[in-house]
Amino acid sequence: MAHQILLHTEVEPYQTIRPQLEALGEICQWNPLEPLPPAEVLRRIEGLYNFGHHRLDGAKMDLMPRLKVISNFGVGVDHIDLEAARQRGIPVANTPKLLDGATADMTFALLLAAARNLVRGDHFARSAAFTHYDPSFMLGQEVHGAVLGIVGLGSIGYQVARRALAFDMRVIYHNRQPRAQAAELGARYVPLDELLAQADFVTLNMPLTPQTRGMIGQRELALMKPTAVLVNAARGGVLDHQALYEALREGKIWAAGLDVTEPEPLPRNHPLLGLDNVIIMPHLGSATHQTRQAMAQRSVDNLRAGLEGKPLLSRVA
Repeated sequence: MAHQILLHTEVEPYQTIRPQLEALGEICQWNPLEPLPPAEVLRRIEGLYNFGHHRLDGAKMDLMPRLKVISNFGVGVDHIDLEAARQRGIPVANTPKLLDGATADMTFALLLAAARNLVRGDHFARSAAFTHYDPSFMLGQEVHGAVLGIVGLGSIGYQVARRALAFDMRVIYHNRQPRAQAAELGARYVPLDELLAQADFVTLNMPLTPQTRGMIGQRELALMKPTAVLVNAARGGVLDHQALYEALREGKIWAAGLDVTEPEPLPRNHPLLGLDNVIIMPHLGSATHQTRQAMAQRSVDNLRAGLEGKPLLSRVA
């Protein structure tokens, strides 16, 4: 009998995923914004493939008594109740390490774009208002030689620090605890408040956990330099968006670059969308053909291993 697989997604998954899932068994696709599949279908599900960031809690798991494995496309698993999965003996896997480089590239792209007015400059250069060159117009902030503060020196933060060295930046970082690997980069551990006060650029590269949710709010933003740039390539929930809006509007910080928001997408009338000193991306941190293909393969391989009762390649719970 073919394995029964629940494809938990709001959108069609990356192009190579469905054919590989179909090779593993029969697929039931469930858009979490729509009503549940029939109970008799859920009772047969053995593997759950998660594509997206919709909540997967214990109540949903209990609808699938034969569930053997949950495979997540992506590193972040804050939308999956890992403790509920542990209690039910359901292994959970993600796709770590594969997207570190691509996400670090996006972090630095946002840093550069926000510092040097790339989006504003592009819009202006295309407009009818650009009739002559003005050397004193649209000045930005210098990146090379500046101080970069990284909040979360994990595998992605480490790659961000490596890129900073090519720009002759001085790197400071904050983490739950100092990291031995930071010495390779000449990065110095500092308390969060000191990082925010010293850094010309602050990048958020930590996971979203109960401890990091809302970690950067009004108090923290007030510690930053008025010339500082904030980049969030972590999860939207680590940052207070209302506080960010006020800081940007009032000129308390120079600019921001966001790859992620909460909610995602922001409501179309959100005040952040009306500011020209913030760049907002539609969560493209790992969005390269090469990285997404690697993530797809790893997530399918994790699912296959779980269905066959083998150790998962990258188990997170």
